[in-house]
Amino acid sequence: MAASLGRFGYVSRCVFYLILTVELFNSYGLSSDLPCAQNCTCDGDSVDCSNLELTATPLDLPARTVSLRLDHNELTSIPDLGQAASKIVLLYLHHNKIRSIDGRRTRELVSVETLDLSNNDITELRGHCFPAGLQIRDLYLSNNKISVLELGALDHLGSTLQVLRLSRNRISQIPVRAFQLPRLTQLELNRNRIRQVEGLTFQGLSSLEVLKLQRNSISKLTDGAFWDLAKMKVLHLDYNSLTEVNSGSLYGLSSLQQLFLSNNSIARINPDGWKFCQKLRELNLSHNNLTRLDEGSLAVLGDLHTLRLGHNSISHITEGAFRGLKAVRVLELDHNDISGTIEDTNGAFSGLDSLNKLTLFGNKIKSVAKKAFSGLETLEHLNLGENAIRSIQPDAFSKMKNLKTLFIQSDSFLCDCQLHWLPDWLVTRGLQAGVNATCAHPESLKGTSIFQAPSSSFVCDDLPKPEITVQPETTVTVLGSDVRLTCMAASSSSSPMTFAWRKDQELLRHADTENYAHVRAHHHQGVMEYTTILHLRRVTFAHEGRYQCIITNHFGSTYSSKARLIVNVLPSFVKTPKDSTIRTGHTARLECAAEGHPAPQIAWQKDGGTDFPAARERRMHVMPDDDVFFIMDVKPEDMGVYSCTAKNTAGTISANATLTVLETPHLAQDLEDRSVVVGDTVALQCKALGSPPPRITWLRNDQPLRPSDRHHFTPGNQLLVIGSASLEDAGRYTCLMSNTLGTERAHSQLVVTQRRSPCASTSGPSTVTIGIIVIAVVTSIVVTSLVWVCIIYQTRKKSEECSVTNTDETIVPPDVPSYLSSQGTLSERQDVCIRVEAGGGPQPNGHVVDTTGFDGAVVCTDCMENSNSYSKDPDYLSHSFCPAGGSEYQQHSHHEPVSHTTPLCNGTPNGIRKDIQGSTFPKNYNTLQHDRKGKTITESLNATSRTGQTPACSPSQEESFHKPVKLSGVTGHGRSDTDCEPELRQTLLSNGHTLRASQNESTPLRRASD
Repeated sequence: MAASLGRFGYVSRCVFYLILTVELFNSYGLSSDLPCAQNCTCDGDSVDCSNLELTATPLDLPARTVSLRLDHNELTSIPDLGQAASKIVLLYLHHNKIRSIDGRRTRELVSVETLDLSNNDITELRGHCFPAGLQIRDLYLSNNKISVLELGALDHLGSTLQVLRLSRNRISQIPVRAFQLPRLTQLELNRNRIRQVEGLTFQGLSSLEVLKLQRNSISKLTDGAFWDLAKMKVLHLDYNSLTEVNSGSLYGLSSLQQLFLSNNSIARINPDGWKFCQKLRELNLSHNNLTRLDEGSLAVLGDLHTLRLGHNSISHITEGAFRGLKAVRVLELDHNDISGTIEDTNGAFSGLDSLNKLTLFGNKIKSVAKKAFSGLETLEHLNLGENAIRSIQPDAFSKMKNLKTLFIQSDSFLCDCQLHWLPDWLVTRGLQAGVNATCAHPESLKGTSIFQAPSSSFVCDDLPKPEITVQPETTVTVLGSDVRLTCMAASSSSSPMTFAWRKDQELLRHADTENYAHVRAHHHQGVMEYTTILHLRRVTFAHEGRYQCIITNHFGSTYSSKARLIVNVLPSFVKTPKDSTIRTGHTARLECAAEGHPAPQIAWQKDGGTDFPAARERRMHVMPDDDVFFIMDVKPEDMGVYSCTAKNTAGTISANATLTVLETPHLAQDLEDRSVVVGDTVALQCKALGSPPPRITWLRNDQPLRPSDRHHFTPGNQLLVIGSASLEDAGRYTCLMSNTLGTERAHSQLVVTQRRSPCASTSGPSTVTIGIIVIAVVTSIVVTSLVWVCIIYQTRKKSEECSVTNTDETIVPPDVPSYLSSQGTLSERQDVCIRVEAGGGPQPNGHVVDTTGFDGAVVCTDCMENSNSYSKDPDYLSHSFCPAGGSEYQQHSHHEPVSHTTPLCNGTPNGIRKDIQGSTFPKNYNTLQHDRKGKTITESLNATSRTGQTPACSPSQEESFHKPVKLSGVTGHGRSDTDCEPELRQTLLSNGHTLRASQNESTPLRRASD
């Protein structure tokens, strides 16, 4: 056993010496194969030749060197590394005097991953500096003199480069798309001379995560400056000259988490500036020129965790300024001027549901209001240090149940009854360690800690702090007037009193005030009453707002309630609607705009009401943000007076505009070819519509048709009656319709044939027919004359009663609001309804009552009683308004049908029609357009025939015009059961006069003898 153990120990010793020999051999052998360069230090495959003042590379570099340090030498160019160049992975050449980058040397560095050329004298980066085939991942070029950055200089490193440092150079401009480095994750450009970042500058850096642009002179970020940086998480823009941050400059930063904007000149937070970087978790806006935080200015940053706003000039925090910041845990507001927010405002911190730490030190806070920290129930750390706090209202911290640390440092506390609660509360909550508070008043407690002062000494024997006695009152005034707001306070302290006024929480630094003091009457001695009056001269809209007075002395500030100033202005038109004339089918444009305070509401009326035919048919287009509304595809029923009304709390005004619709002549019913027997009576109807009403002329075989004993025309020539037709009456009859817009033609072929029965005698009936027509014509003339005499008489009588002269050329219905009325008062309507009863025989509307009968068939599709003529005045176009119901001007498109046993003669108002979408012409209807420079006067006399004996004023009979009524033959023994009992209505103008006909008004019926 012992022998075995001895042999085992011998073998172990041999193995140990053998291993030691191999290690020594390997060590000496490696040293001989890779000797370290002269004066350099070697550590395995790392060679350190730094700080040797070398001007060239040592010639005896080990061939297998992986890491080579040549920094802090006197090299002026990238050295030739010989056989070691292809093996080196880490090459440090910083702190030399290299002036340029030679591509012939860098081409040999095929294995280098980290190249440090910082702190040299390199002046430019060109495309040849880094040829293709290199594997550089980290390139350090900071602290050089680079002023030229050539476009595409680093493109050959695009497949490998991840970190690029170009800080502390002289780069003043970065070419657009200068970096095509899709794998780059970090780019540093600090301390250069960049003044502006153009759009798409960094396009090509799709993997960039960190971009540093600190301490440049950047004053503007153009839209799209950071486009294509969708993966960037950290952006440093601090220590520049930016004045604002808008949404366009941050467009594309959808993944940004940290944005550093401190030490700039930003004076305002744009609410829209953050909508493209809503994933921000940290925002640093400290050391800027911010003066206020407006409501919702950061609302879109729902993921924000840390908000730094220290060292600004913030004096106003609007209620709701932190709305939407539910995730913020750290808020820094130190070294601002938000004393008014803490002393007076309620709910300034609402919305910070997760806030954990709030710093407010150095804000000149003198008092803490009861609800100053409402909404901060989760707060754990509150820093109120470096504030000369004098009073804290009871329960100011009571809702902060999780408060762990509270820092207060003040030797100015007013130890009165208002502060009695604080020492015990701090001790109970265990927060006294961070509070260093001593009394300044009363004199007996001056310099005493609030924790050492007896509780019985916290009494209110005087009024050292001002107390408001008279609050400013809300005032309503008119533009341009002077306003006085008065505020009064009382105090027993002799310390100087200062007065200030705020408007909408902002201090009025150059306010016109009047201040004075006097001893309060009926009070104990020593109490002074102070009055401050704010004068607002010639108030404008800009003066509107909420005003508050602040009265301050050494012991604190007192804030009055807020008084509102309201400035009202009567509306006035800046755009008034204008009269317009337009053709059917076109688009009418009406505009109206008014100004006033508050902004007036615009409303439209048509003919004094709200019934718009265009609105019912969805042809009215209103522009929500414009002062115009359009009527598309204008129709005759759109014609009328449109009233624009502007209304606000100060009053109402209105303006009127007349829309006149022009329509080319066309047929309401097509002309038809006719065939009659010799001796029969035939009627050809040409019912023409248009605006102005067209004039009708009849042609036979293209020659003017002259009236004769057998050829008769109704008023307006819409009906041609041929009695006792003969063979020469056969031919083509043409109805020529013309108005100022053009001329239309319609044709009817009349065929006259011989009677087949030789026994038939036509002389008797033809004579009877002619007699009837003659009687009808004469009777019609007489009755029409009587009607006109009555109308003229009534008109003159009414004119004498009213004795009103109206010089306005626009015909406006009485119930349409006047432009001059600021309240939109409607006038009572005035109209005259003249009734004329007629028995059998000729009627005023041109219809002939058959008392003896015709022996032949007479065809009459309708009768037009309107008498259309054209006066000499070319600039006046009359409009008739037929009142319906006695209260509004309306046009009715539906009427109850009336049955008649004899032909019924109806009129049409001004040729205006409804429910006619377009003109339809047969193959024998030709169109001829011509232009006329003059305008014609058309006066229409509307007459309606109804069944029964009771006269009634009927609305427009347009519907019955479009429905043909067949005129039946009546025997000599027959008689009509219904007489035409027309009722004439004429609309009064606003001055009490009626529309008068010219001297050349046509007669109801013409004969050859006329």
